[in-house]
Amino acid sequence: MKGRILSVITLLLCSSLLLFAQAADESTGEDRTLTLYCYDTFSSEWGSGPTLIPLFEEETGIKVDVVSTGDAVEMLSRAIMEGEDCPADLVMGISDDQASKAYESGLFEPYDSPVLADVDDSLEFDPEHRLIPFDYGVFAFVWDSQSDVPAPKSLDDLMDPIYKDKIILIDPRTSSVGLGLLMWTIEVYGEDGYLDWWRAVGQNALTIADGWSSGYGLFTEGEAPIVISYTTSPVYHVLWEDSTRYQALVFPEGHHKTVESIGMLASSKHKDEAKQFIDFILTEGQAETAIANSMYPVNSETELPDAYQWAPVPDTVFSMDPEYVAANIDRWTEEWTQAMINL
Repeated sequence: MKGRILSVITLLLCSSLLLFAQAADESTGEDRTLTLYCYDTFSSEWGSGPTLIPLFEEETGIKVDVVSTGDAVEMLSRAIMEGEDCPADLVMGISDDQASKAYESGLFEPYDSPVLADVDDSLEFDPEHRLIPFDYGVFAFVWDSQSDVPAPKSLDDLMDPIYKDKIILIDPRTSSVGLGLLMWTIEVYGEDGYLDWWRAVGQNALTIADGWSSGYGLFTEGEAPIVISYTTSPVYHVLWEDSTRYQALVFPEGHHKTVESIGMLASSKHKDEAKQFIDFILTEGQAETAIANSMYPVNSETELPDAYQWAPVPDTVFSMDPEYVAANIDRWTEEWTQAMINL
């Protein structure tokens, strides 16, 4: 009888140990799952996410839960609204124009990635490395060369009535691309003149899309022959469609540059895994991300395809001080809203 009781006790102990081991394994699995907030472009079927995430998971054993949050402006706004309760470990796609807003939130923890040694200092806009650059681009209007509309040669040209219903703009309140265009017009026309440009070109716009994906989608569907995008946008079409139909236009007055970054949240419980993901994006993920996002990689060691020869390089490129943007952006967007409502 005692032997039978001991056998039962041993069996129960073994079962308990097995269940404990299984629970530990499951807990370990959960502990190696990252939550990544990103903009729609990264997670879409034509973005780099569907290729890079499985590769990262296979190489590291770390799972990534991708949460698409709309455009970059919406993404950061959501993270800030959630605050310390934000479930994300990483936020990917914050532009330098939004940097001060991100800093003020206090959500992000610095990470001095060793890969930053291969990144040009001019692209590291945050000296504390709370926001780490992973790609950059130059805003430009892209023109459909198969349309019967002549290519504009300057921002001024876009005010011409011949472009009535021929231009797709993007909202600066909801999109980093729209915000980039807003910055561009302020740099060229000054605070006294940028709204005059928007009023005139707004009259010519077919629509003002809420994000780059929807705006560029309308463009490639043939709804209008001109759209605000990047100098690198033609690269995608050369690579995947073997077409030079869509051409980025370089204007003599200069163009606005933007740098996109990824940030690790201070509240993350998976910081070692988050750092591995950042390093992956800055190395193996560079070419794929740059091509999918129609941008340039920040890692100087990245090899790019010949298709990048179709990305023109403007002679004049400028950007704004993030602190200056932060001090004025609310007023600018409110002025923009009032100007566009009254069209």
